[in-house]
Amino acid sequence: MPAFESGTAAEQRFNVNLSILFTELPLPERPAAAAAAGFTAVELWWPWIDSPTPEQSELDALKRAIEEAGVQLTGLNFYAGRLPGPDRGALSLPGEESERFRANVDVAADLAESLGCKALNALYGNRVEGVDPAEQDALALENLVLAARTADRISAILLIEALNKPESPLYPLVSAPAAAGIVAKVNEATGLDNARFLMDLYHLSMNGEDLPSVIERFAPITGHVQIADNPGRGAPGTGTLPLEELLDQLRKAGYEGYVGLEYKPGDRPSAEAFGWLPAEARAAR
Repeated sequence: MPAFESGTAAEQRFNVNLSILFTELPLPERPAAAAAAGFTAVELWWPWIDSPTPEQSELDALKRAIEEAGVQLTGLNFYAGRLPGPDRGALSLPGEESERFRANVDVAADLAESLGCKALNALYGNRVEGVDPAEQDALALENLVLAARTADRISAILLIEALNKPESPLYPLVSAPAAAGIVAKVNEATGLDNARFLMDLYHLSMNGEDLPSVIERFAPITGHVQIADNPGRGAPGTGTLPLEELLDQLRKAGYEGYVGLEYKPGDRPSAEAFGWLPAEARAAR
């Protein structure tokens, strides 16, 4: 029995995160697998965790796989280090990691532009022992301004995400207000007004935030939404979050963007992890 009613789900636009779902398949096969499951839109973390500047042939192969599957890439992360893994972004880390982020900015934006992707996510990065947080924040703002200007070059938005403190204890943006504050600083610095909040309802629930209040307060600056149930980060219906009600509230608050499915499939093939969503509601409209 689907966890979401068909009528309610039909009013949302869903996309599948191919960096957490369908990972049992090689990257080039995942777009087609998402299409076979009925989805027409996908998003990705930066796929090359060891390389901010992969060979053009690798970029072309991913582009070709997405195009041949007939799906739309709607979101892409900038280089963020080892993700999944110990890293939570690179842009606030002095030295080599910051340089890797900068080297990636145009590469990621060019790939996004070639696929009509209009949202780029920049993960802030962990605090570094022995480094003044103010120094990291200054570096972060400098790099986020660069990212925002590059996103503007391809008519895209820059997303800034709050994670959760239990799973990311060294990440400084672990509340909706913290991430929203950085969004405001970037927009003030650039004057472009293209930085937006990435509202991940799983992360915010793990922080113990009042989700209806977060939606009421921050929906106007939200550029993308991601979901997973809690506890467990599984599919909707595997935990206790009222995701259908929350997404309905978001829609009524004026959010018309995509809802990214960023959850773990559990002990089953990813193709079997969408039973909560009626098949007719999977294709983005």
